[in-house]
Amino acid sequence: MNNLKSRLAKEKRFRLYGVASITLALFLLSLLFVSIFSQGYTAFQETKIQLNINFSEEILDPNKTKDWEIIKKSNFSLLVKNSVNELFPNVSGRSNKRKLKKIISSSAEYQLRDYVKNNINTIGKSKKIWVLADDDVDMLIKGHINRILPEDERRIDNEELKWIEFLESKNLIDKFFNKTFFTSGDSSESEQSGILGAFIGSLFALSITLILSFPIGIATAIYMEEFAPKNNKLIDFVEVNINNLAAVPSIIFGLLGLAIFLNFFELPRSAPLVGGMVLSLMTLPTIIISSRVSLKSVPPSIKEGALGVGASKIQAVFHHVVPVAMPGILTGTIIGMARALGESAPLLVIGMVAFIVDIPQSVTDPATALPIQIYLWSDTPERGFVERTSAAIMVLLVFLIFMNSLAVYLRKKFEKDIG
Repeated sequence: MNNLKSRLAKEKRFRLYGVASITLALFLLSLLFVSIFSQGYTAFQETKIQLNINFSEEILDPNKTKDWEIIKKSNFSLLVKNSVNELFPNVSGRSNKRKLKKIISSSAEYQLRDYVKNNINTIGKSKKIWVLADDDVDMLIKGHINRILPEDERRIDNEELKWIEFLESKNLIDKFFNKTFFTSGDSSESEQSGILGAFIGSLFALSITLILSFPIGIATAIYMEEFAPKNNKLIDFVEVNINNLAAVPSIIFGLLGLAIFLNFFELPRSAPLVGGMVLSLMTLPTIIISSRVSLKSVPPSIKEGALGVGASKIQAVFHHVVPVAMPGILTGTIIGMARALGESAPLLVIGMVAFIVDIPQSVTDPATALPIQIYLWSDTPERGFVERTSAAIMVLLVFLIFMNSLAVYLRKKFEKDIG
């Protein structure tokens, strides 16, 4: 009786330990998500200032060429300067006026240039236009810079603070949805930086990874499980090495890609093509192992029944065994792709850590990836990049959750169709 009570007490304690462990893990995971969200949700907003721009023809085209394609950037800079000076006519002195113009982002000049090219009829007229504010102003409006802090701790002096408060009183400064974050590439200015370049780079790299690893991985698994001779030393050697490769650190695959693809074959550095090839090497063992497990889980009676009614071995495998195993094969493939999406170490080794402003147009153009973009922004001390880092992590988590949810959905769908 005492032994029974002791066993029951141990079992109860073991359950409590398990519940406590799961609760602690969920709490820490929630704490991580809350921390990321609290720092990154403001990145989906951008601060803009409304300016009354006078598109003077004398400024834009002093030589009367009427060729609006060759308008200089300095001409639009002068338009911004004049508009800001109109808002604050009492500001005098070259240094103060230079400081006043700095509350506007340098991207305003490019914004006005694009606006003029798309709206030639506005030349000679005045137009109220919302332009991006400087990153420090953006941080102040979003509450990341405390206004009551001493002047030397907030990077915005008292005079600049008065100008911003004046704009607020006139409703000339406001927050909008941050389209720039999703439509532009990287930039040295946080208010102009976005994830589009990194997203396209990740998309290209994952496409190459899927094209290479999916057919090769499944073909290898089918051969080793269904057609390879048993008790063969060469097959056993290959199987052991595939299992070992699944546990190799990802940076080793990056070093392999550096040695073979870049140094030997001289493929373009920092290109999604090379990144996808490296990630496919890393993903192949995962796909092969998961596919073999799925093939093993198919009841032998399915293949034996097909063989019994006269089907060849190839027909039995590809028409009966593989369709039944496909849910597990797809699940393993998608999980392997999700792992590849979050990898940064092998991409760092092959040079995808470069500062890339342009959006890649093909798999051979220089590009970076979402994990690398997060790494680059996290290493930047400016406050604007802190929220950009958390926001990019949120986007990456959304894609990872989507890919894992897709794996679950496909597994259930195929199992239902087969059943």
